[in-house]
Amino acid sequence: MYAKCGSILDAQKVFDEMTEKDLCSWNTLISGYAKMGMLKEAKKLFDEMPERDNFSWTAMISGYVRFDKPKDALELYRRKEMSMLTKLNKFTVSSVLAASAAMGCLTIGKEIHCKILRAGLDLDEVVWSALMDMYGKCGSIEEARWVFDKMVDRDVVSWTAMIDRYFGDGRWEEGFELFTELILSGIRPNEFTFAGILKACADHAVEETGKQVHGYMTRIGFNPFSFAASALVHMYSKCGNVENAKRVFNWMPRPDLVSWTSLITGYAQNGQPDEALEYFELLLKSGTKPDHITFVGVLSACTHAGLVDKGLEYFHSITDKYGLTHTGDHYACIVDLLARSGRFQEAENIINKMPMKPDKFLWASLLGGCRIHGNLELAERAAEALFEIEPENPATYVTMANIYATAGRWDEVAQIRKKMDEIGVVKKPGLSWIEIKRELHVFLVGDTSHPRSKEIHEFLGKLSKRMREEGYVPNTNFVLHDVEEEQKEENLSYHSEKLAVALGIIATPPGTPIKVFKNLRTCVDCHNAIKYISKIVNRKITVRDSNRFHCFEDGNCSCGDYW
Repeated sequence: MYAKCGSILDAQKVFDEMTEKDLCSWNTLISGYAKMGMLKEAKKLFDEMPERDNFSWTAMISGYVRFDKPKDALELYRRKEMSMLTKLNKFTVSSVLAASAAMGCLTIGKEIHCKILRAGLDLDEVVWSALMDMYGKCGSIEEARWVFDKMVDRDVVSWTAMIDRYFGDGRWEEGFELFTELILSGIRPNEFTFAGILKACADHAVEETGKQVHGYMTRIGFNPFSFAASALVHMYSKCGNVENAKRVFNWMPRPDLVSWTSLITGYAQNGQPDEALEYFELLLKSGTKPDHITFVGVLSACTHAGLVDKGLEYFHSITDKYGLTHTGDHYACIVDLLARSGRFQEAENIINKMPMKPDKFLWASLLGGCRIHGNLELAERAAEALFEIEPENPATYVTMANIYATAGRWDEVAQIRKKMDEIGVVKKPGLSWIEIKRELHVFLVGDTSHPRSKEIHEFLGKLSKRMREEGYVPNTNFVLHDVEEEQKEENLSYHSEKLAVALGIIATPPGTPIKVFKNLRTCVDCHNAIKYISKIVNRKITVRDSNRFHCFEDGNCSCGDYW
């Protein structure tokens, strides 16, 4: 009674006063200590026991697992196996499999699985789930799915775990397919299932799938106080639909910090910094305390709008007003803001006073600002730091090559290319994709593999003439080849985002909004060109690059040409 009520000292006192201590008494006290995380006390009692049974071993092993000591759990399991005094049971097995999963130790996990099979242990759903979890967390997805398919009475927890394993391994198509199977099975998903599927939709920017999930959630009814509702706000924000994000947010009775932060960040990334800062002020008025992630969104909003002084004010308030500690992300944001504005001396002062070593994100932010303003000396310093931190990242080499190319220093461009060849660094190919009628169309630069490729290229040729008539001049500053200007312009004409936008125009009815996604930062020329295209074809064109959303309409972009 004392142990279960959490009064472990009284339990110990009663235990000490017992003249005859049976096995049940020892186990009860050990289990009490283990459940409270007092593992040293539990282990001391365990070692003093005159005899042990399966419950004794399981209590200690599960205690180690529960309080994040999987190595100790596996060592104790080895000791149990060597003792040969107790038989394998499903409770011990489940705990040891959880320890193997936490350690990512597939060998021990498979060894336990073999022992389960040899012992002919009667498996229940707990053991099946533990096996599936172990294989999934150890990166053996096929075996995890094999176990999942073997389970007779799969509950929503099992389904959710398997779906999450697919998403965690980057196999999102299979994750979505399994979610569809779950719906068809008649088992009702829970908020963990919805949160996982919506996060995957957000990560892969598949808004149409997210909308379908939202529709299903609405049909079956879901708790507006749950974190599944927060996941909806996050999904719409990440997919660039801040209007829907705002609708879900306003529907929530008491939005949590995750929802506030998602909406603030969504507005910032979609070129609506005023709205982002407005919602931050509303957050403060609501009594919700911001955390360091919220401030990343706020500082990003200032960066996208070029609000340097406002950004500095928010940056200093993090510690002075809200009592939080500056993180590396905060420093990267403020350096990004200062560097983009050309205030390099202030950026360097902040870097020199940082309590932690600058990370790759900060140096990349500084390098990006140097690219905008042509600060070659500081760019070389930032690049050297990045080469030391992550010499295999092609982005640094490409950015430096761009800076040298803009300055007309072609010998340095050649040296960068030579260095990349020597150490085997390959430039990440630019990919753009567009979803039309639930079908994904992916393009590389100069791509001719699409079934409508000829039509796309012909359309771009005609569009190019119209654009020039409107005043468009190709920006060839960042073309990394010392070739004739005409050839540079031709290279620019078939960048992947232009191909995707062209397909969107010819494959959808007039007036239909177009949304394109790109894995890299959009180039200056494409950004300028799509502004002209949006005006000529009278379409709203949204491009989501690796940094933010660009919403083009009537010849203007939501970023105000500041990105």
